[in-house]
Amino acid sequence: MNSSTAKAARPTARRPPGFALFFFLLGAALTFAWFEYGKTGTPGRAGAGLSGDTLGLLRQLNAPVQIRFYSVLPAGSASPSLQDFSQRVDHLLSEFQNANEEKIQVVRNESPAGTNADAAAADGIQAFNLDKGDACFLGVTVASGDRKETLARLQPEWEAALPSDLARAILRVTAEAPPPVVSKSVPIPPGITNEIMRLIPDIAAASPEDADRIFHQDFLDQCAKAGAEMEAQVNAAAQEVVKAQSSGSASELAAAKKNLAQVQFEQTEKLKEVAAHLQLQLAVFQQMKAAATNPVK
Repeated sequence: MNSSTAKAARPTARRPPGFALFFFLLGAALTFAWFEYGKTGTPGRAGAGLSGDTLGLLRQLNAPVQIRFYSVLPAGSASPSLQDFSQRVDHLLSEFQNANEEKIQVVRNESPAGTNADAAAADGIQAFNLDKGDACFLGVTVASGDRKETLARLQPEWEAALPSDLARAILRVTAEAPPPVVSKSVPIPPGITNEIMRLIPDIAAASPEDADRIFHQDFLDQCAKAGAEMEAQVNAAAQEVVKAQSSGSASELAAAKKNLAQVQFEQTEKLKEVAAHLQLQLAVFQQMKAAATNPVK
């Protein structure tokens, strides 16, 4: 990543694939009940700062991930408040690692040695405070396999967003790749063509990248709607479990837990349908694009 174009404390990678968001929403839904009813258990050592949803997601990673933390802050260039912020980031990274020690590894590069500065620059970490002395580097690179995302410069004003930024970066680099779009023709359900034409009126002029962006935005809108419905339904089912626990009736509690599991299953299936529809849109668009640019003579 070019450090001159990196945005502060925000990853500049490409849009996450639809399936990555699907796994995020799915994980959030399934961990909701755990968060509600796991309160009676003994909290883990990472439970003090990270939310229940985030912990649940980190514990279910598909692949190992390495978090490379660069805190190269020479005393003459970095203020005491920046040093304190760096220590808080270091503590947060420990919480991430403690959430899943088998899959999450944190590598710290904190001394002002030239080798650490060179490694930071090579990883896309942005240099700053050059006008005050030796260059400062404070950023994070998240890597898994050949995927990598960089938070090029961490700043105290973005501290509240850092846990969610890190969690999203980890989920993106470890997400399972969506199944490849089959090149052969796929059956086109009634209405899908009109739906695509509504989203992309000029098929011939739209590039595959344009279509991917538009379909993913439509996917995000559908997931947001499904997520709101999911939260309401799961919350209602969870409240029934709480009431049944208070009543002391074993049969009512069993029925309430069964209903909660059913609601979770139905919402999971709904999200699967939304994700599958995204893949269908992309496949049908390719057929329509080919027909529009290479008409049969």
